[in-house]
Amino acid sequence: MNGVDIIDPRFAHYVLDNAPLEVLASGFRWIEGLVWMGDAKCLLFQDLPRDRTMRWIEDAGVSVYRAPSAYANGQTRDVQGRLISCSHRERCVFRTELDGSITRLVDRHDGRRLNAPNDVVVKSDGSIWFTDPLYGIQSDYEGGRQVSEQPPALYRFDPQTSAITVAACDFNGPNGLAFSPNESRLYVAETGDQTSANPQQYIRVFDVMPDGRLHGGDVFHKIEPGYADGLCVDEEGNLWSSAADGVHCISPDGKLLGKVLVPYRVSNLTFGGLLSNRLFIGGSHTLYAIFLNRRGAARP
Repeated sequence: MNGVDIIDPRFAHYVLDNAPLEVLASGFRWIEGLVWMGDAKCLLFQDLPRDRTMRWIEDAGVSVYRAPSAYANGQTRDVQGRLISCSHRERCVFRTELDGSITRLVDRHDGRRLNAPNDVVVKSDGSIWFTDPLYGIQSDYEGGRQVSEQPPALYRFDPQTSAITVAACDFNGPNGLAFSPNESRLYVAETGDQTSANPQQYIRVFDVMPDGRLHGGDVFHKIEPGYADGLCVDEEGNLWSSAADGVHCISPDGKLLGKVLVPYRVSNLTFGGLLSNRLFIGGSHTLYAIFLNRRGAARP
């Protein structure tokens, strides 16, 4: 099938031979932080180096949603439908209230500033989980060089109590993350030190305990070529990961099922659309989408 690499026969049932990869818009610098806003029937995403959040609407195209955006990167919605965003420049996680006002949720741990929160997911109990690598403060391109005050980590933040805890700290560069449909697993991309010539290529998996603690963290899958950045999960628990050659679909047991081939390196992706069966893809400077025979997992 043109534009698709079927590695396992199961993947042939996930893609549609009459639904090609579509170009929705182009001309950006580097796309990040895709999130579908179902009630508004729009997609929000970051044109990160330009410091602005963009909005795409079917038949209306692209417009600026917020500028400046505080060099926001990953974003998601909480259980009340509010937008939760990670800021490189402000080194914080912030929330857009339903009236449009901004609430800074967390910018420190143990009295020290966070590095550059990168990606974020919200669990059904309302807790906010986010990765905090150094990427956003290592160059002026995605937020501005600043001094790190603590090592990279994965955090859990409780917006009810404002308590922030380290969920896992044995990372060189935690990146994208996604819960399994029943929230018993948390997948986290480990991309290492991207200032080196050899970034790490692993996706790790943790078991989520009833009390919110994580257990495990073994290597779940190695992405080749490139590395995993953004992650999302479909209704059957398959993990969809960004890669250098497109989007890789990985079964819950860690087997590569197939690929959606994209001309440019993919940074981030999300399911959306009316039936959540449309995969939106940020490929470098171009926004793509493809309809699939699978729906995204309900989140949160």
